[in-house]
Amino acid sequence: MRRQQEMRLDERYVPYLQMAGLYHLVRLNDRWFRLDEPLVSAFVERWRPETHTFHMPFGECTITLQDVAYQLGLPVDGRYVSGCLTDFYVYIEGGRPAWGADEETVRRFARAYIMMLLGTQLFADKSSNRIHIRWLPFVARLEEMGGYSWGSAELAWLYRCMCRVANRHVVKWSGYNHGISEKGPRVQMARLRIDLLQARDFIWMPYSTPDVLQVVHPEVLEPRHTMLWRCVTSLIYFAVVEWHQVDRVLPQFGGVQPPPHPTLNIDFLMSKDGRGDWETRADHVLRFDVVDDSGPSQEFLAWWHQHGKRFLSPEVYLGDPRGIPIPVEATQRGAG
Repeated sequence: MRRQQEMRLDERYVPYLQMAGLYHLVRLNDRWFRLDEPLVSAFVERWRPETHTFHMPFGECTITLQDVAYQLGLPVDGRYVSGCLTDFYVYIEGGRPAWGADEETVRRFARAYIMMLLGTQLFADKSSNRIHIRWLPFVARLEEMGGYSWGSAELAWLYRCMCRVANRHVVKWSGYNHGISEKGPRVQMARLRIDLLQARDFIWMPYSTPDVLQVVHPEVLEPRHTMLWRCVTSLIYFAVVEWHQVDRVLPQFGGVQPPPHPTLNIDFLMSKDGRGDWETRADHVLRFDVVDDSGPSQEFLAWWHQHGKRFLSPEVYLGDPRGIPIPVEATQRGAG
């Protein structure tokens, strides 16, 4: 199905977008965002598919369901986004699709708008001006769309895209070869700025300030959603199954990070469909002490300094920060 380059939001679509749980995503279109491509490239260099985390000089961080909820206002709780067109007969009424000629014009256009939104913003790919027909069964029943976990589906797709890019381009830890690109020096500068970061420079909990809480979509703060932010579980988007490994980034939720468990067996995980894990995800919510001074523990930093690949820039640019000792606050961090 071809998609138009631009499709303007009509106010008459709003009730249907709210019904589908996507209205707060649409509101982002009212603002212009600048993409810093060199900075994104520098972060992709640090993405590790086996942990689904960015490996930083001071430890690990990642994009979580909490980020998706706060940034996009998408529901996290609900059914996983999957299915196939062999089930499409369920949505046929009287021998024709549920959006037949008797449907109001606005409702039909709202469905088209939602398909464009899903295909071009939430789950964009390289299909140019086409939208996949996998969305037809979803828009056929708009009143049910709000019951899906669009947040987890979006994060699963983002993880998969990050892993594909990392596996394709990051041949070794020295990163991309941007020497032939005009953006090369900017990538090198962004890489160096990340290399020189220390734990005290990193804002682990950017959403805890009152000014953020005043503008966030209130539904994302409901306990049924916030509980799942700390859940180690599968993320499902049709055939894409990725894992939400927040046990490796406890400081992002106010905890103290101990040395992590061994990395997961990605080949094994990719062979699973993940649906069993999804149904029992509430049983895998992490429980840990929330402290005022969240961050990596002394034990973690000692382990990370020994095993982690902390720096990607050439040594000549670094000024050798390797001699920086483990900060004193790390020895005092935690409930004890």
